[in-house]
Amino acid sequence: MTNEPRPTPAFPAIRMRRNRKADWSRRLIAENSLSPNDLIWPLFLIEGKGKREAIPSMPGVERLSVDEAVRAAGEAVSLDIPVIALFPHTPMEKRDPLGSLATDPDNLVCQATRAIKKEFPGLGVLCDAALDPFTSHGHDGVMEGERILNDETVEILIRQSLLQVEAGCDIIAPSDMMDGRVGAIRAALEEAGHKDTQIMSYAAKYASAFYGPFRDAIGSSGALKGDKRTYQMDPANGDEALREVALDIAEGADMVMVKPGLPYLDVLYRVKQAFGLPTFAYQVSGEYAMLAGAIGNGWLDRDRVILESLLSFKRAGADGILTYFAPAAARLLKGL
Repeated sequence: MTNEPRPTPAFPAIRMRRNRKADWSRRLIAENSLSPNDLIWPLFLIEGKGKREAIPSMPGVERLSVDEAVRAAGEAVSLDIPVIALFPHTPMEKRDPLGSLATDPDNLVCQATRAIKKEFPGLGVLCDAALDPFTSHGHDGVMEGERILNDETVEILIRQSLLQVEAGCDIIAPSDMMDGRVGAIRAALEEAGHKDTQIMSYAAKYASAFYGPFRDAIGSSGALKGDKRTYQMDPANGDEALREVALDIAEGADMVMVKPGLPYLDVLYRVKQAFGLPTFAYQVSGEYAMLAGAIGNGWLDRDRVILESLLSFKRAGADGILTYFAPAAARLLKGL
């Protein structure tokens, strides 16, 4: 006997098109699948009642008052979307250098969390832990001159996280990229008796040019002084992402996230392969705006490009995706 590998049969013995010839066959051999269970729907909040405010840089996405956010939560439940994520729009007059509104138990995120959990207790609510929606300088942390103060910021993030959990938040998602914040938040949650609260860490968050429309949505674009390259990751680095993820897992993260999404599918794949932890990707505002703009101009097939873009995350290893296309995708997947 020989140990040499047998040659792979070639055409015509192998015809790859045989398995693609019919819809039932394509469905039978599909390696990855997408369902509403894979989706997290980010919502933007504004003050007022009965208000829906369009975001010009994100066609089809609106800022919602708390009562309208509750209505959207009901839509998520009807579409089997398991989690919504909440982000507040804060006008400049309510911002300050410390992001004080982040630790106000009556801020928009806490109000909306309480209202949504009262009406839909079975719907998951994810709350962002970061200061950029609240600071007058637009950064994710407290500043001293041009420098972000890591440890002082973490202390504020702890208070912000505890308030959000007390309001009913299920998942705390630290997006600030301060060192040590996951461990500090986990320890505070344990001490306060919130032992079952999940942490989804923005573990590999890049200093990306794809965040512009999001900053418009939360009112930070005009406020931001400088950039965030001293604390968010360099787009040139992939190995560093694995170090960041490993640290957050060791500090108590239950789930990790790669952000942005499509430009970083290689990082997403490496993270999932290396750690096997529940891993998520964020199809960020710039990705959404590009696709929505091309769809609006008739350059791309709306339904197909929405599902194809989301399926690419699954193929790369994502267990779920944060996407502004969540309700549209869920309707397509449910045949509505």
